[in-house]
Amino acid sequence: MFLLALALVVILVLYRVFSILPGQQRAVKQTKTKSLAVFLGSGGHTSEALTLISALDFDRYSPRTYVASEGDSLSLQKAVELESSKATPESPAQYTILTIPRARNVHQPLVTTLPTAFYSLLSCIYQVTLTRGSSFADALILNGPGTCFILCIAVYVSKFLGLSAPRVIYIESFARVESLSLSGKLLYPFVDRFVVQWPQLLKKAKGAEFHGLLV
Repeated sequence: MFLLALALVVILVLYRVFSILPGQQRAVKQTKTKSLAVFLGSGGHTSEALTLISALDFDRYSPRTYVASEGDSLSLQKAVELESSKATPESPAQYTILTIPRARNVHQPLVTTLPTAFYSLLSCIYQVTLTRGSSFADALILNGPGTCFILCIAVYVSKFLGLSAPRVIYIESFARVESLSLSGKLLYPFVDRFVVQWPQLLKKAKGAEFHGLLV
């Protein structure tokens, strides 16, 4: 009896997971404005992400949430500078800063990565699902590195629980010309839109989008 109940639970969980995967969801409701969240992965990842965001209509995509790893003050500083450059008296900046623990620190041994990644996941779930909920964002833009995968899992926890969750858009780095990054390979099955910046990468990810160089 116990094994039968366990099997039923597993089947229901798998069915629920399948139902929230990309391609199984309903169309997005169109509204005049969309809230936006973007993960700043530090260094070149941050530069690319902010270049992408700077090309958007800030009145259309508002408010904005900038997510960065703890200790990455430079990325947050650049985000604040971007917001300041876009703000006007008629359209003041509307944004939020959010920091999350790193899934893996620089030069951290792989054997100790699991505990830090799990702690990062718990923090992301708390911030995205329990604390902010529907106010987090309508869309989440990711472009690496590894911590963005943890953030994507947190979004799926919200989806699994039937809570409001953002659509996830992954934009592969400009530097990835011939092959996908590890983050791209991990996130490809789970994101709503997968965008590459070089046409040859379309062969690496079925269903990916190419809109030319974006940064």
